[in-house]
Amino acid sequence: MRIISHSVLWLIVIGLLNGCLFSTESEQRWELALEGSTAIALSRDARFALLYSKQQHLQLWDLEQNKILSRLGIQDPDENIISLIRFSDNGRFAITATQTNFAIWDLAWSQSTGLWSVADGLIQDIALGNSGDEVLIGLSNGKAIFIDLVTGRRLEFLAHVEKVNSVALSPNGKYALSGGNDHNGYFWSTESGQILQRFEHSQRVGTVELQRDGRYALTSDTGNDAIIWDLQTGDKVSELSTWTRQLIFSSARFSDDGKRLVTGSPSSRLMVWNTETGKRLEGYEVELLKDVRPPRGVVYDAAFESNQRVLSASSAGVIQAWKISE
Repeated sequence: MRIISHSVLWLIVIGLLNGCLFSTESEQRWELALEGSTAIALSRDARFALLYSKQQHLQLWDLEQNKILSRLGIQDPDENIISLIRFSDNGRFAITATQTNFAIWDLAWSQSTGLWSVADGLIQDIALGNSGDEVLIGLSNGKAIFIDLVTGRRLEFLAHVEKVNSVALSPNGKYALSGGNDHNGYFWSTESGQILQRFEHSQRVGTVELQRDGRYALTSDTGNDAIIWDLQTGDKVSELSTWTRQLIFSSARFSDDGKRLVTGSPSSRLMVWNTETGKRLEGYEVELLKDVRPPRGVVYDAAFESNQRVLSASSAGVIQAWKISE
């Protein structure tokens, strides 16, 4: 009986440990910048990647064909380091940013449509609408600024009282989500500035994300609270659950149908979640940039290629494709 009980206990322990393990075996990989990258973004369908490195500057890749489509070069004459890159939801446009300026790129023509400077705070995060004209910026001074570059309309959202860490914009540019050091996430209208939903946390909100159809929002703080919300009701749908002590994210994206969420961390971890239950479905460990001490691998972005695969883009300058088994 003692042997049997020990065996059962051992099986339970193994099962728990397996739930914490992270796979390091990717199905496919693309080496885009062997020297590492300061920013990489993936298009929503995971076909295209836009990355910046000091040596190669800004490059647009077609991952399906495994080739460079365009070498876009530098963002500004001073060759400031690009730290943020985001695609529009439709993949036609992209926005890149340093701490003090940003540029919009028309990827169909492989050219910049303009360069703009920001004077009243450091850029913490950016987002871009499908038209390539609607920009949302989160700043270190507590402002979230929405700009229509065609009309020149500028709306300053001032509900945050401390640094805005993360922003997300609906594809049509009409709705915004912002999170900051004041422990709040706000879902608001870019047309009126009206707050539609407020999501309170006990610690600083570091990551926010919108589901493209406006069904869900993610707000995640710097502690262990990562919550998926119903945007229509403001109610909590689920809370992400894991054995990890802290859930600090560097990227997040919902699947097109909203049933899954993929998150990346500053510590090289990629995770796929069930939106309705908050349970982790998969866990992966991305490649590290090895020529630094200690080795590091920030997951800058992730995107669902299909129901069977998810792609990660990390600071190692490598894109990896991972199999989703559930």
